[in-house]
Amino acid sequence: MRQLSASRAFVNGALVGPTRVTWDEDGTITDVSEIRAQDAATDALLIPGFIDLQVNGIDDVNVASADDVQWQRLNQLLLKSGVTSWCPTLVSASRDSLATSLAVIQSRMQQQRTEHSIVASSILGAHMEGPFLGAALGAHDRRSVIEVDLQWIAQLPACVALMTVGPEQENGVAAVRLLRQQGIAVSLGHTRATEQQFLDAKEAGAQMVTHLFNAMSGVHHREHGVALTALTDDEIFASIIVDLEHVSHRAVQLAFRAKPSRMILVTDSVRANTISAPRLNDGTLAGSVLSMDQALRNTVVDCSVPLSVALTSATHNPAEVLGLRDRGDISIGKRADLVLLTHDLSVLQTVSRGLFYEHTND
Repeated sequence: MRQLSASRAFVNGALVGPTRVTWDEDGTITDVSEIRAQDAATDALLIPGFIDLQVNGIDDVNVASADDVQWQRLNQLLLKSGVTSWCPTLVSASRDSLATSLAVIQSRMQQQRTEHSIVASSILGAHMEGPFLGAALGAHDRRSVIEVDLQWIAQLPACVALMTVGPEQENGVAAVRLLRQQGIAVSLGHTRATEQQFLDAKEAGAQMVTHLFNAMSGVHHREHGVALTALTDDEIFASIIVDLEHVSHRAVQLAFRAKPSRMILVTDSVRANTISAPRLNDGTLAGSVLSMDQALRNTVVDCSVPLSVALTSATHNPAEVLGLRDRGDISIGKRADLVLLTHDLSVLQTVSRGLFYEHTND
């Protein structure tokens, strides 16, 4: 049996503590107990591991073209930032190119299932951000955004966990329905859909919107843009990039006040050689260089979102969207995916599937 204890812990959506969490050799939590303050091993905050639904790449690594060494580097960088589960994300590209990338992702997932002694950030499945997008292309190549192909969707491999689609496409709602029948989560994004198109897609099974405010029609007092519709819908989840470049701190505050229980922090990180969000030549934002721990700090410190609300958006809510019942919370029977945070919300220790990741300063 292994265990971690801390002066505070995020358990069942609330900050409690001091707390000790114990797990077995299979990496399953067996006990969550209140302890005396003097018995806490560290004066830190123990939380569930972060779950990032949108990772295109990190640093010098691009998910779509990564080799074995680069996949290992991705794993290390994710664990270092407290991410214990993630979705490698593919933007719009040719179907042949997407098929090649998906085959690699499926292979990596199968490999992870057999490497029980290696600490890893678990690949949940691919997030396909396209190619069936709507009218708000953002940084996506117009030539790679195509009309919905239901036959192609029906043949998607099992490694696809999430797809972003534009509901204004002629067969957009049909695509949502078919994807949900296949057990694939659906997000609405890169879209200027009407209110009715949005609601029809939601009725067909869409669960969230992709990077709220970005690449979508917005908030206007006489027009029902996608952002406004999402903000005033109590059921739909909304992911958001809190690097303070994609969305201002006021807009972040608005989003979390409008739907505090339905927000999801994502990084939308990409391969980049900049320290700020990369842009196309015309100034269009093209992903971020954000990490999940920094997203949490920005949300709490710069946007004044309550810590418990921000933590839910980085752990429980993404698990909820993907229908994951084995992670996202600290409770008996869940995976021992855990992160220790310092008082300034920096990552001190990461545990994935019960295995400790050794943090270094490199």
